Amino acid sequence: GEGLDTAFAENTNVKIVVRSNGSSGFVRDDFYNWPEQIKSLIETEKPAAVIVMLGSNDRQQMRVNGEREQPRSEAWTTEYERRTEAFGNAIAAAKVPYLWVGMPAFKAPKMTSDMLAFNDIYRSTAESHGGEFVDIWDGFVDEDGAFVTSGPDINGQPVRLRTDDGIYVSKAGKRKLAFYAEKSLMKILGMTAPTGTPAAYAPAGAPVGAPAPAPMAVDRTVPMLLNDPALDGGSELLGAASPAKADGPGEKLVVEGKGPAASPGRADDFSWPPRGQPAAAAATETTTAITP
Repeated sequence: GEGLDTAFAENTNVKIVVRSNGSSGFVRDDFYNWPEQIKSLIETEKPAAVIVMLGSNDRQQMRVNGEREQPRSEAWTTEYERRTEAFGNAIAAAKVPYLWVGMPAFKAPKMTSDMLAFNDIYRSTAESHGGEFVDIWDGFVDEDGAFVTSGPDINGQPVRLRTDDGIYVSKAGKRKLAFYAEKSLMKILGMTAPTGTPAAYAPAGAPVGAPAPAPMAVDRTVPMLLNDPALDGGSELLGAASPAKADGPGEKLVVEGKGPAASPGRADDFSWPPRGQPAAAAATETTTAITP
């Protein structure tokens, strides 16, 4: 409710009326009986739409036929489904469109698993009585489906969504909850754009409701082929100068990797027979005898 109040704060045509009871649920109908109370609330407020969100207080024993049943036992679940059905019937009888916002994950793993089971019941009840179920689960878990305290807000900026106890929702978290229900609510109310959209996106000085300007032409980059050895078809860096022509021996060695020819008799001259030495002399050995 607080998040929706913020979302529609600048829209004078929409009024958010919060009639929540923080300690209530379907289990303790002796404390607050929602199937009965919703009838009088609708008659009093005459709302254009009803938004439902509850369940975090229902993880407790329920008295069924004089017996205390443990949460999510067979008898407990049967009675819980009966009470949600009675609630859905009460709204359907009033012929008021409604949204049923699901529960988020919680810090305690057992509580999270219970909320998953509750959401299945809420979804079934809403869809079977002409309502719409709003699934918010992915907005309050990480990519692995685990509970998170912080996460992206409605603008994608990292914020704190939950309090330290892992149960209550922060102001940014409440606004995110409302964000999930906004689109469906605006559809029910006959609104085609989010609150403030005409003023935010119309050109300066244009009256509200004026036609939107033609879209600007966009020069798009041609997709890059990964099978191209040069990736983008080029082989040089932008602004690269033409390589200098290799003329001298040193430049040829550095630029082209070509060394000068080896001089005869130098250590890097591997020619055979060695150059600069007559072939006959290389093959004939001369012996000199000394006579005393």
